[in-house]
Amino acid sequence: MTEPNPVWQSLARYVASALVAVVLISLLGVLLFRRLGQDEAIRDAKDQTRASARLAIEPMLHDDVLRGDGEALLLLDRVVRQRVLQESSVVRVKIWDRTGRIVYSDEARLIGAQYPLGREELDEFAGDQIEAEVSDLDKPENRFERRFGELLEVYVALETPSGKPLLYEEYYRSSFIDARSRRIFREFGFISLGALILLALIQLPLAWQLSRRVQRAQRERVELLQRAVEASEHERRRIAGDLHDGVVQNLAGVSYSLSATASTAPPELEPTLRKAAAETRQALRELRSLLVEIYPAELQREGLKSALEDLLAPCAAKGLATQLEVEHGELPVDVERLFFRATQEALRNVVKHAGAGRVEVEVTRRDGTAMLRVEDDGSGFVVDGRPEGEHFGLRVLRDLVREVGGDLRIDSQPGHGTVVCVEVSV
Repeated sequence: MTEPNPVWQSLARYVASALVAVVLISLLGVLLFRRLGQDEAIRDAKDQTRASARLAIEPMLHDDVLRGDGEALLLLDRVVRQRVLQESSVVRVKIWDRTGRIVYSDEARLIGAQYPLGREELDEFAGDQIEAEVSDLDKPENRFERRFGELLEVYVALETPSGKPLLYEEYYRSSFIDARSRRIFREFGFISLGALILLALIQLPLAWQLSRRVQRAQRERVELLQRAVEASEHERRRIAGDLHDGVVQNLAGVSYSLSATASTAPPELEPTLRKAAAETRQALRELRSLLVEIYPAELQREGLKSALEDLLAPCAAKGLATQLEVEHGELPVDVERLFFRATQEALRNVVKHAGAGRVEVEVTRRDGTAMLRVEDDGSGFVVDGRPEGEHFGLRVLRDLVREVGGDLRIDSQPGHGTVVCVEVSV
């Protein structure tokens, strides 16, 4: 099982996050530019209405228009149609006096009609402010505009030469705002989107370089870990050799001497000497079991199976039912060492924490994959799934498994035992 390349993984994550960022910012940009376009369109409508009112309409507002003189209205209508309604976005023009009477409209049926005005509408006749709002098509004075759909109503106060206040209104199609919004987006939206994409592409080499550095640091960490493990193995081998050639041999001699002395000692000393000889032999067996854990000599001399049998022996001595199945041909040395260390770590946890009554160890090799499985029927635990949640032994083991391109899985549930599985391609 080949571990994915960390550099490509990091780049893939960067590209994915960059795409998500571009999409989100683009969506926000569309909303923003649409709002900016709407505001710009309303400002354009206000400027256009102010220009029409001041330059084209106000000079035509004589008192004859207020009296409804036909010729004066005809002249005003001609100016409106030539200089205002030629702008296709404007669909209606109205001029009001303070009594609520429509003095003029390009819709002749509205001229002379009167509608009640509220306080806010009366206030609009004063000052030089120009306002805009969505037209309320439910009002009776707007019944002839309903066929145009949603409209923007822009109005500004005017005065006749005699000083009488009037209110001038222009009604704009909603497409006027939409067109301005699209124009703003075309001018700035694509530029912003292109800048975002360019920024992401510029940062891509930096992401590649950072990923390479992270991979190099990870490789150096693994190498340091491997050196630490090798140094530990060397020290284990030295300690095991010193114990075997020193303390173990001395204890064996002491046990032999005690047994020999007991056979010739006075009757009152014989039980004590034989008990001391038995305790010495027990200490010797425990010390030899410890030597197997410190340095598995059988792994180098007789192979993985014998070394695993040595690991299981202390478990059986503590009352656990043990089972070992090894079905494989020759495995690489580093894989055998890994399987031995994984079994050692798993069995140590079984003895210390699991409270198990049975433990099984199985080694198989199929379809180019070697697998180690250590299963117990102990108390189990909740698998965190995060490396930082594991104790040091398992973290070291996981790093070693990853170094040889393998996979470590730990399946456990409270009350249902634990299964430790290591798979390595061979």
